[in-house]
Amino acid sequence: MKQTKIVASISDLRCEQSFIRSLFLAGMNVVRINTAHATPEGIKKIVRNVRAVSPHIAIMIDTKGPEVRTTGTSQPIHYKIGDVVKIFGRPEMDTSHDIVNVTYPNITEDVKVGDDLLFDDGLIDMKCIENTGPMLVAQVQNEGDLGAHKSLNIPGEHIDLPALTEKDIFNINLAVDLDVDFIAHSFVRNAADIKAVQDYLDARGSDIKIISKIENQEGVDNIDEIIDACYGIMVARGDLGIEVPIENIPGIQRRIIRKCICKRKPVIVATQMLHTMIENPRPTRAEVTDIANAIFYRTDALMLSGETASGKYPLEAVKTMAKIAEQAEKDKLPENEIDPTESNDYSQKLFLAKCAIDSTKHIGVKGIITDSETGETARDLAAFRGATPIFAICYKEKTQRWLNLSYGVSAVFQRDKLSTENMFLAAVRMLRQKGYIKNEDKLAYLSGSFGEGGGTTFVEINKVQSIFDKSYMFNLPSSRRVLDLDK
Repeated sequence: MKQTKIVASISDLRCEQSFIRSLFLAGMNVVRINTAHATPEGIKKIVRNVRAVSPHIAIMIDTKGPEVRTTGTSQPIHYKIGDVVKIFGRPEMDTSHDIVNVTYPNITEDVKVGDDLLFDDGLIDMKCIENTGPMLVAQVQNEGDLGAHKSLNIPGEHIDLPALTEKDIFNINLAVDLDVDFIAHSFVRNAADIKAVQDYLDARGSDIKIISKIENQEGVDNIDEIIDACYGIMVARGDLGIEVPIENIPGIQRRIIRKCICKRKPVIVATQMLHTMIENPRPTRAEVTDIANAIFYRTDALMLSGETASGKYPLEAVKTMAKIAEQAEKDKLPENEIDPTESNDYSQKLFLAKCAIDSTKHIGVKGIITDSETGETARDLAAFRGATPIFAICYKEKTQRWLNLSYGVSAVFQRDKLSTENMFLAAVRMLRQKGYIKNEDKLAYLSGSFGEGGGTTFVEINKVQSIFDKSYMFNLPSSRRVLDLDK
């Protein structure tokens, strides 16, 4: 049973319920929808089919964010080394060989002579040799073809674009209407970019969680304030590898993962994890090692993009990633563990979580159970990246899906109104029936003595058999409380 979570991108062109179910059973935990390649009706179709397959699958929608693209062209334009091109910020005009128009009107204000303009994920490099005010003059550095609506990256420069486009605002409202679980905001540069999204969510009364995609140097520089402002982080290595020197990517990835663990925030590593499996049934050795290294670095989750959205072997890609993850989790070296108590906000619940994790190492506890309204205690436990599964009993269905991004957490939604005692016993019974634990095993239980929402106040350790023994008494102040799950 893998503990690393898998996010899989799904296209509306291939989102049949049978297809989604097969990926879910293979190990997919979260469905990601790329709004750049889906219509509103297509997005609704994906959400409808995912919810029909299982309410346990979380759904994440991307925003476009502050990006620059070329305008339209009837066919790809071929460039040779040395070609000289004029570049204008005219989003309403098409692009030709000699004149490239882009969607950012103020492009000349943010580009200096000597800057590289990287088109289509860096496939074509044009160097700015003159800035005349109304236009840039650039010289082509390598041969290649430029199609319509391709990305433009300008490494090292701050592009003064608003955090949200009109399309983003539309898709945020659509996400609220469809009650998805996460919004992955692209090209996050600072905490203000996150606030721009959060303000729209707050205005709609939505509890959707924001995942910040780190894709440029500015996002890397401001990573601490970004982590504090959002639910989780995605290390989006595609654009990041264009915006910063590519040799810096592994170090940036490792540092961001460490920071997220210390803040107990979920972190996803994304882009080209199994890129060759878009066309081939087997990964390269380098890809296998890349996935394993992300797990050795202690990421919560891994993401598949084109592999599952449009590739020839989507099911094989998910199965391959799950298999690699399961082995890498066994191969992790204990001396490389990251202690989340290194952070300055060492709270009571984090202390109790550490006690539960330590019990798995020192006294043979085989499983940890916690009940949760917000998922915070489960995320605290996940931050320790322990070898023992964490089982979270959730008061809200949304909480169960939010925890689909947290390492090692298996979350269940408790629909029925049960006393705290009966809820705990039901969870233990389920774990025993599924073969996760045996009667002679020990379990740790984290909960609160003051009812739902009162915070984590204790950790209790017992043998499974003792829990079911008639002489066992559940001695908690809230043991007779009946949970009102309709609130």
